[in-house]
Amino acid sequence: MLRSPYFNNPTMSNLNERKIYNEWEALKKSIYDSTSINLFETPAQKHIRMLALEKDPEAWFEYYFPRFCFAKPAKFHIASSRKYIYSERIVHSRKWARGLSKSTRRMLEVFFKVYAQKIRANLLMISKSEDNASRLLAPYKANLESNQRLIHDYGIQQNNIGRWTAEEFITKRGSSFRAVGAGQNPRGARLDEMRINFIIFDDIDDDEVCRNEDRLEARWKWIQEAVIPTIEISKPYWISCDNNIIAENSIATKFASLATLDETVNIRDENGRSTWIEKNTEQDIDDALELMSYESGQKEYFNNPFSQGKTFPELSYGKCPPLHTLPFVVIYADPSPSNKDKPTVKSAKNNSCKAVVIVGHRGLYRYIYKVFVNHVKNADFIDWLFAAQQYAAKAKQQFIYIENNTLQDPFYQQVLKPLIADKSKTTGVLLPVGTDERKKPDKFMRIEGTLEPLNRNGYLILNEQEKNDPHMKRLDAQFKSVKPNSKTMDGPDAVEGAVFKIDEKVKTNNTGHLHIKPHSLINKKRF
Repeated sequence: MLRSPYFNNPTMSNLNERKIYNEWEALKKSIYDSTSINLFETPAQKHIRMLALEKDPEAWFEYYFPRFCFAKPAKFHIASSRKYIYSERIVHSRKWARGLSKSTRRMLEVFFKVYAQKIRANLLMISKSEDNASRLLAPYKANLESNQRLIHDYGIQQNNIGRWTAEEFITKRGSSFRAVGAGQNPRGARLDEMRINFIIFDDIDDDEVCRNEDRLEARWKWIQEAVIPTIEISKPYWISCDNNIIAENSIATKFASLATLDETVNIRDENGRSTWIEKNTEQDIDDALELMSYESGQKEYFNNPFSQGKTFPELSYGKCPPLHTLPFVVIYADPSPSNKDKPTVKSAKNNSCKAVVIVGHRGLYRYIYKVFVNHVKNADFIDWLFAAQQYAAKAKQQFIYIENNTLQDPFYQQVLKPLIADKSKTTGVLLPVGTDERKKPDKFMRIEGTLEPLNRNGYLILNEQEKNDPHMKRLDAQFKSVKPNSKTMDGPDAVEGAVFKIDEKVKTNNTGHLHIKPHSLINKKRF
């Protein structure tokens, strides 16, 4: 284990140790350089300044930790910190997306409680490995050693007698910080007579463990039976888990179910805007998402992990017939899921997205010509509808539908209809929209029942010319993750709506029925 680089000069014979040591020294130097102090300040001035700062957590953070406060906090940062800081007992779940400063924010809060609120800390930093936990504690230790402002106002923190290592260090004022890896024994973590009062689970989830139900349950059992009982139940305590959701079944989701304060914040809000615009511009987010697959982006930045379903293991891409050769096409739009269709997980509003699909048919085949699917604003959704109409302009006949069940109707009447009318006036293009008011069964059941037989028998074709389009990639990913508890099925749901409307019209004309032999409906991979 690479312990020595964090607190002692290594032999320099190991290049990796040398690199880590140099990074450690650079971190301490950057903290030192960023925390200059006023040597001419009088004791009275210092006292008044400290009192003012200790009444304002955000000002306190910014003054003592300027290197870590390089961007103004977002509203969700400020609200979350106040709830944590001013609680005497809390179980706090932060499912914040990557890039929203989960670990840094928690460090600032802990230091505020220790120094501004004068709370002696006996803290466990729990991560997937001891090395990882030590890495997460490194900024704490670096500030205790090198932060001039913290030392000037609250005294020398580094304890030259006793434990002062990467895995465990105790300050001169008696606060203890200890790194623990998953599965290690945290018992015996008393500090004199004091039991644990801070537990931070950070980066506790691991992809490999989340894929193995037995290992995940073993880790959760260890947390409940070995870690949580280290606290003193009769005293104040602060237990937190700072982890975005990397799997539908994970420590983060399990912990959230027990939290007294559960927060989910994605890189963008439900309107498609950056949740921390002071740091992450829209271009920054777009650039990051371009560097990874749709599935990876959803997991890391939208708390929406995809796991392979069994219903659509493979999809068929092929050449679609010219639009003008088809009897008609259906453009189907899904503005958002209704309450009946919402996933059985929290924060469904943030997980929902909008979809517009163009689907045609010839005989038994159903062709997905083009799709728009993403988290966007209502105006963008309406733009998609007009773009879809233009795309399908050469078709002999277009039928345009927007899903509009009873629960969605107020939103349709008050928001979408006026937007469509305004867009029509601006463009001079009439959008003849109908509404699909069908009382729909469960989302998974209708997607599976309508589309799985088509796909399994090779009659559901995705346009090969659109295969590399980002929207088509999202649709592909959503299809392959379809299962009863999937959080994101909005694209497949829109396709199901379009196919249902096509089948409805075909049956009315009594042509082009899809007949599948009874034995072909048996599929061992289906739920």
